[in-house]
Amino acid sequence: MTLMAVAVMARRMINLEKECSLLNAIRRAMKLGRFNQEILTLKNRLPAAVRKVFSRIELTLHYQMHMKYLFILGLISLGTRTEAQTPDSVYMPNIYSAKLFLKGNQAAYPVMSLNGMDQLDLEFDDLDADVKTYYYTYQLCNADWTPVQISTFDYIRGFAQNQLTDYRFSSVALIRYTHYHARLPENNSRLTLSGNYILKVYLNNDETKIAFTKRLLVVQNAVSIAAQILLPMNPQYSATHQKLQFTVNSKGLNISNPFQQLHVVILQNNRWDNAIYMGNPSFYSGNNFVYNSDDVPIFPGGNQWRWIDLQSFRFQSDRIAHVDYLKNGDVITAKPDKDRSGAPYYFYTDNNGSYIIETTDGVDPNWQGDYGRVRFVYVPPDKTPMEGKDLYILGEFTGYKLNDASHMIFNPASGAYEGSALLKMGYYNYAYVTVNNTDPQGVPSFEFTEGNHSETENNYDILVYYRPLGGRSDQLVGMYSMNSMNSLR
Repeated sequence: MTLMAVAVMARRMINLEKECSLLNAIRRAMKLGRFNQEILTLKNRLPAAVRKVFSRIELTLHYQMHMKYLFILGLISLGTRTEAQTPDSVYMPNIYSAKLFLKGNQAAYPVMSLNGMDQLDLEFDDLDADVKTYYYTYQLCNADWTPVQISTFDYIRGFAQNQLTDYRFSSVALIRYTHYHARLPENNSRLTLSGNYILKVYLNNDETKIAFTKRLLVVQNAVSIAAQILLPMNPQYSATHQKLQFTVNSKGLNISNPFQQLHVVILQNNRWDNAIYMGNPSFYSGNNFVYNSDDVPIFPGGNQWRWIDLQSFRFQSDRIAHVDYLKNGDVITAKPDKDRSGAPYYFYTDNNGSYIIETTDGVDPNWQGDYGRVRFVYVPPDKTPMEGKDLYILGEFTGYKLNDASHMIFNPASGAYEGSALLKMGYYNYAYVTVNNTDPQGVPSFEFTEGNHSETENNYDILVYYRPLGGRSDQLVGMYSMNSMNSLR
């Protein structure tokens, strides 16, 4: 019995050696690109029962090779991913005070010249107060902020993803946080195409874990722009709106079809929520493209932005009613705001909706500025709710978004709309806007809360985009900025 068992084991070992030799032959055939020829030759030498087993092995190998190719294609697709993230949005509840601005000027819009020396500062706080592994990358977009369907290799020179390594824990502040900073662009990651970009910050090198997004512009200044701000000819808007008229000189650009190759966008106070996307030019002659329609572009003038000074929670500014100093964070109640729609226009300096992080209670506001819950109160006429309208607070600190965070709720007991926001020490601009309940577009209006005036001081930016024949993205070839106080006629 022992000899028989040894013989059986020996036979099995021989069979295993044959099967290993067969598999090695298969691997060699695959490596040499002669898979079909050699496999068919080997398979035909086998008995019918063994061929069935071999067929299963062959199918398994084919499946594995198929999955391998799919995996490789998936890796390649990483370089051309164009998932749509909404610009200037925060996706994680622990992220606060995310700002991207021109180096040294928090109120300046993040604009860089192509191949220039401009630098941007990225700042944000993580209120989990721990250390996380954040990365950032750039997404090239068209003039309407739809992602461009090209690889990152076509517009990023160097690394497409970079880790954020500059951070510091808060000091002195009652509400703890970790402050992150980056100076962009880094030397190992340069943008090579002009246009609109979304800066995406995400966790653990996983772009599905987006923390927040910010817009930035890269301009190459290939056209010249001449513009002026006028009072609208239409008497319905002459006292409340502002009109722009401008000419674009294309210089050396090859524009054979301006109706398809040329796109213009107008911004008021760096806002994209009310941006005007221009249609075709009124007329053109040679390299000059003139936009002087009677009714486009026309913006409501609005009013000077309201303000609240939160640079200190101890020394209260004029706009603060009182502060409750609590163990888990200070609560700041702002003085009630009233309707200004019927009041005459009055000029005072503002930041046109933006906010600046600053403190008088410390040296560096980035990691010494504290957070507080700020309560805003808006008192409507007769202390009654506005029928058919929702009220929102609007400003850079809300992302100019109309959502639950910016929605003001009417309190019948106080006869006022109330809302709150967790804000870092600084100086903030804001305004109140209404939205008609029946408006599917949800267009915000200053008319019933702030009023519109043609004299209001506003900043305007004219963005000119160009797409070459056969081009795959809209290039930002010109940008012209002006202020209504200096240009209004």
